[in-house]
Amino acid sequence: MTSEANTGSGITTVYQVIGMTCGHCEGAVAEEIGALDGVSSVKAVAATGQVTVVSAAPLDDEAVRAAVDEAGYELAGRD
Repeated sequence: MTSEANTGSGITTVYQVIGMTCGHCEGAVAEEIGALDGVSSVKAVAATGQVTVVSAAPLDDEAVRAAVDEAGYELAGRD
């Protein structure tokens, strides 16, 4: 099983983020990751800790980690 899928409209990657507890958390994470080059869509779900990202090309994990850190949370890895 891979954590990236090419959906035709981009590459979908699911990340696991630690520390999100509410809608504000979801918004903070989505805003930071959404600012990365090539990202077209971000959906963060606090209840599961999953963040689904659609991008034009595979994202650099360290760039995603830095964005999540900037939002105040911890990137646990890919699902």
